[in-house]
Amino acid sequence: MVTLNGSSLCLEDVAAVARGGEEAELDQHASKLMRSSRDLVDRLADGPEPVYAVNTGVGFLANQRVPAEDLEQLQLNVVRSHACGVGEPLPREAVRAMMLIRANVLAKGFSGIRPVVARRLCSLLNHGVTPVIPSRGSVGASGDLAPLAHMALVLIGEGEAELGGRRLPGAGALAAAGIEPVKLHAKEGISLVNGTQAMLGLGSLAVLDCEDLCQIADTACAISVDALRGTPKAFDPRIHDARPHPGQQASARLMRTLLEHSEIRESHRTCRHVQDAYSLRCAPQVHGAVRDVVAEARRVFSIELNSATDNPLVFDDEILSGGNFHGQQISLAMDSLAIALVSLAGISERRIDRMVNPMLNEGLPAFLANHPGLESGLMMLQVTAAALVAECRVLASPASTGSITTSGNKEDYVSMGMTAALKLRQSVELARTVLALELITASQALEFLQPLKTSPTLEALREQLARLSPRRKGDAPFTSEIEAVTNWLAGWRSHPGPWQA
Repeated sequence: MVTLNGSSLCLEDVAAVARGGEEAELDQHASKLMRSSRDLVDRLADGPEPVYAVNTGVGFLANQRVPAEDLEQLQLNVVRSHACGVGEPLPREAVRAMMLIRANVLAKGFSGIRPVVARRLCSLLNHGVTPVIPSRGSVGASGDLAPLAHMALVLIGEGEAELGGRRLPGAGALAAAGIEPVKLHAKEGISLVNGTQAMLGLGSLAVLDCEDLCQIADTACAISVDALRGTPKAFDPRIHDARPHPGQQASARLMRTLLEHSEIRESHRTCRHVQDAYSLRCAPQVHGAVRDVVAEARRVFSIELNSATDNPLVFDDEILSGGNFHGQQISLAMDSLAIALVSLAGISERRIDRMVNPMLNEGLPAFLANHPGLESGLMMLQVTAAALVAECRVLASPASTGSITTSGNKEDYVSMGMTAALKLRQSVELARTVLALELITASQALEFLQPLKTSPTLEALREQLARLSPRRKGDAPFTSEIEAVTNWLAGWRSHPGPWQA
């Protein structure tokens, strides 16, 4: 059970609920904080002073005062009018992440929303009710208005939701799960739709995936080093202590560990070969730079998970309008991750080429074919990798620089954070597939070096990979094997083994 108090949610909690089906609950102390801020909203809603989105319109209409008798209708209208997303629905895991993070933000007690609303979000999670949320329509300032509005629709018994593999009207899904719809009170509609939680849900899962990809990249490189009979001298700790970037040191350390006791390495320790190509020798520097970008994204996202991103915010004796909903912090972080993944995928593709290219893979058959000429072997794996890297490069074009003014020029600089999040998700999938191609290629290359073996740790990994992509005895389609390895890598941290750092 993940307990939400507004201050201690971490990325691993998000994954546990979004991907692992863990349940969530609202902390009792958080409920007290929420009730306290709610009391202030109730006092000010009927007062003479205008309070944004409580007794006024929203966006460009903030100067329009709303009569006391219409305050609940205002909140209902906010949710309905903002539910204008388009495109294919967000993945179930992303929606679950989004709901969990939104409930945690409400638990901070700055939203002026009743505890029942956050508890109802937890009920949706715990009963498997997942709102159907179109993926396009957010510019990431005033937060993810459209995606969050589609989430809120289900809370009030409207919209659509998925339950048990079926797509149902929101009211039907709630009824089937035994959940009562929420009747929105003053400020509760705007508190549900104002925030960064759609982009943050996607981004949080992507950060975890990127951490895995960094480890997978180091592992794939280590196997490729042996497949190409390279030298691990470039991973010597003295080199990396002389330039002590944390990511670089971590990558070099992991590759040293993975290659310990390699028979292949021992077989050519006294050869005259001095330096390998950059894709091998500089892997710690390249992979490590990516690790550092991912670490910075984790820092940013860990803060955002426990931040109040509403507008307005409720304090002890005042409701203040501000801009905490603006997604620039995480939009920039996600753009940086997409750029970093180009390096991770690109250097992997270069290692693939070295293993199959007859001009570069000295001692290995052309394209790792058993009968070059008659067979093409793994020729096309490099071509596929090149295509995926090219797509990664296109996706690395930043979204965070592409502001388009909205809401009658009131919202005149926006983050495009949701665009950055959707691009990043695609980049993660592409980079993971490139690394799967490298693992398949390196494993096949090692077959031609038998009876010599790589390290015991990497041999254990190769045995696992061989179940998904066995040694080639002749040409045959690759697609199903590539997909199998890629899917296995998607669950990397759930596959315990000696190769795990």
